[in-house]
Amino acid sequence: MDLTLILYIGGGFAVLLLGIGVILALTTDRALVAERLDRYVEEENLVEGEGVGGGAPVTEWINRQVERSTWGDRIAKDLARADLKMKPGEYVATMIIMAFVVGLVGWYFGGQSILFALLGAVVGMFLPSIYVRREQSGRLVRFNDQLGDMLNLMVNGLRAGYSTMQAMEAVSRELPPPISDEFRRVVQEMQLGVPMKTAMENLLRRIPSDDLDLVITAIDVQREVGGNLAEILDTISFTIRERVRIKGEVRVLTSQVMYSGRFLSMLPLIVFAIIWLLNRDYMLTFFKPESGICGYISLFIAAIMIISGYFVMTKIGEIEV
Repeated sequence: MDLTLILYIGGGFAVLLLGIGVILALTTDRALVAERLDRYVEEENLVEGEGVGGGAPVTEWINRQVERSTWGDRIAKDLARADLKMKPGEYVATMIIMAFVVGLVGWYFGGQSILFALLGAVVGMFLPSIYVRREQSGRLVRFNDQLGDMLNLMVNGLRAGYSTMQAMEAVSRELPPPISDEFRRVVQEMQLGVPMKTAMENLLRRIPSDDLDLVITAIDVQREVGGNLAEILDTISFTIRERVRIKGEVRVLTSQVMYSGRFLSMLPLIVFAIIWLLNRDYMLTFFKPESGICGYISLFIAAIMIISGYFVMTKIGEIEV
C-alpha cells in the first residue's frame, strides 16, 4: 500500500478521534457536586476517577492504562506542579497527536522521507513535555517571589489573634495566584478533614520549593514543641526575601548565558532547515548511498555536540543560592 495513503488514513483517523473526544468532553453533563470535588481532591484522586463524571472514551481508556504504571503517577505530579487541568491519559493522547502531526509535517517538508517523519514524530512527542516543564519553572519562580509577602501576611494575622488556618485563609483571599490558589487548596483540604501536616506535605509535593520546605518545617516544629510562630515566620521571611533578591540578581546576570546557549543550540537546526529549503540536493549528500555511513555518523556527532554544548552552557548559568 502506498505510504501516502497510509499517512492520510492515519491522519484522518486521528482527527476523527480528536473530534469525538472534544465533542464528548463538551457535551458531558457533570454534576455540581463532582465539579466542587474537582477543586478539593488531589490529582491522584482525579486520576482514579473518584467523584468525577465520565470524560472522552478514548482518553479514559488511555488514562486507565497509564495509571497502572509509575509513569502515570509521575505524569500526574508533573501536571499538578504545572497547574494544568489534565489527566495523565489526556496528556499521553496529546503527546501521540503532536507526534503524528509534527511527523506528518516533517514528512511533507522533508521530501516524503521516512527519516524526517521519524525525527518530526520524536520532536512532536517531546513538545508537550517542554511546555509542562516551562510552566512548572515559571510557576515555581512566581510562587517563590510571593512567599515573602505571604509570610508577612501570616505574621500579621497571627499577631492579630488568627489561628494558623485562619491566617492561611487570609493568604488565599488577599494574595494573587499562584500562591493564593495553592493555599486555598490547603485550607479546603483541612476543611474536609485532612490533617494540617498532610495538607502541607501535599502543597510541598505540588510546589517543590526549598523556601517553602523551610516554612513547612518551621510550622511543623512549632506545632510539636510550641513557641511563637509569628516570630519564627518573621525571621524566616527576612531570610527568604534576601534569597529572592539574590536569586533575582543572579537570574539577571546569567540570563545572557542561558539565552546564548538556547540560540546557539537552535542555530545549526535553523541553518540546516534553510539550506534544506534552498538547496536540497546539497543537504541530501549526507544520505546518498555513495556517502556510505559517513553522512549519518557526521549528523550523529553534530547532534551530540549540540546537545552537550547546550547542557554545558546551561550548567554554567545555574548558580545555587
